[in-house]
Amino acid sequence: MTQLQPGGTVGVVGVGTMGSGIAQTATLAGHPVVMVDAVPGRADDAVRAVRGQLDRLAARGRLEEPVALAAGSRLTAADDLTALAGASLVIEAAAESLEVKNSLFATLESIVSQDCVLATNTSSLSVSAIAAPLRRPGRLVGMHFFNPAQVMRLVEVISGLDTDPRVAEWVAGTARAWGKVPIQVASTPGFVVNRVARPFYGEALRALEERAGDPATLDAVMRESGGFRMGPLELTDLIGQDVNQAANRSVWEAFGHDPRYAPSLAQRQLVDAGRLGRKSGRGFYVHDGSPPPSPATAAASPAPAEVIVEGDWGPWEPLWERLAGTGIAVRRATDSPAGSATAGPAATAPSPAGAVARMDQVLLVPTSGRTATQEAVERGRPTVVLDLARDPATTARWAVAASDGCPPAALAEAIGMLQACGAEVTVLDDVPGLLVARTAAMLVNEAADVAGRGVADAAAVDAAMELGANHPQGPLTWGDAIGARRLVELLDTVGAHHGDGRYRACSTLRRAALTGRPLRTL
Repeated sequence: MTQLQPGGTVGVVGVGTMGSGIAQTATLAGHPVVMVDAVPGRADDAVRAVRGQLDRLAARGRLEEPVALAAGSRLTAADDLTALAGASLVIEAAAESLEVKNSLFATLESIVSQDCVLATNTSSLSVSAIAAPLRRPGRLVGMHFFNPAQVMRLVEVISGLDTDPRVAEWVAGTARAWGKVPIQVASTPGFVVNRVARPFYGEALRALEERAGDPATLDAVMRESGGFRMGPLELTDLIGQDVNQAANRSVWEAFGHDPRYAPSLAQRQLVDAGRLGRKSGRGFYVHDGSPPPSPATAAASPAPAEVIVEGDWGPWEPLWERLAGTGIAVRRATDSPAGSATAGPAATAPSPAGAVARMDQVLLVPTSGRTATQEAVERGRPTVVLDLARDPATTARWAVAASDGCPPAALAEAIGMLQACGAEVTVLDDVPGLLVARTAAMLVNEAADVAGRGVADAAAVDAAMELGANHPQGPLTWGDAIGARRLVELLDTVGAHHGDGRYRACSTLRRAALTGRPLRTL
């Protein structure tokens, strides 16, 4: 058998939000579901709550009423694990404690049949460690759902050192039959989603500590320029600052205090102050129903008459196509009037990436990890650095940073040029790598490391981040669009600025930069 057969009983231990969502998913797939919780009466309450949710779905026309009634009838409650003696699959969604899970599965092993598969919904603990005390550790596997389990499509199927491959395939087939998208993952800290997602939060928190911008501004840049559904700081408020910090700390400790996952001082201060986000009424934002603060947005500025573009702009190239028809003359250096690209104060050394856009008063360069001030000192001209945008052809916001001492009129010229294509512009402080580019590089680097170490293949990593973390694009696909060589150069440059090992490029990404191998084929 490649999956749980129709009519096979599913046990769910732990009936909180996650357990209830799993139970709803299983019963809608046609299975009798026994919901068990150690607290007397709690399982009965959970069964009523799930039936109520099914009734509401029927009332909204999202389920046929007979389907909802049948699914509700397949739910039963119990206060004792012995009720699971006839289960074919038991999914544990109890407290995230190794001691609790070891004790629970040891008891279950003495109750269920020899053929029953045991699954843990752990989001951070080692599946190998959970299975270690069992007489038959091969039948235990991770089955990590994402909240809300009845909605989110991704399921990480996690194999510990002793997990029988046939059990992992059986659980993946079961998840697929339930309408989920399973990915096969080796048991390592954070698995795929909780590990690869760390830079999404971590780089915004570091940028906040570096005073690159305020929370509303950083979130707006990541939403409107990075293409993410929510900004990282507002998302930590939704998750809970304490929960997000604990997940980050868990990965950091599991990897021996690797600086890539170093906890944020800014977040720790929020947790210490009890500002946990939406659940406490205050985190990075105040959650009292009042409108959120507005991001820093540059005032309208006049556009230059002409921009002379040189070098390889790579993923930023659609910007120049977008400016067509705006009234700004965009000229390539090779087709500019004789001498215009080399005469006068603009005749300075090219950037490391060889890309520059020259205007009357200012130079614009795509970020390579160098600060605008570094660029300006070497060029002898005011310089503005342009952050990455996931889709330059449509981005609603550009983020820039100006060199120290850049005259307001020079900065306004660059702002006006970017505004001419119909986008807002945010001026960040002059931090290396800015925000979207630095975050993208770290996400791609983490994803490449996961794939390179065989935790999951490239397609699974991309699917995991799109389906489990709601990222707009898989990181390895995004990395191919940016270019592995460009990403390694950016990481090396930012890493040299900070000197703490956080931004070291993994060997898999470095090899791709040397060979040109697409990251999505890892």
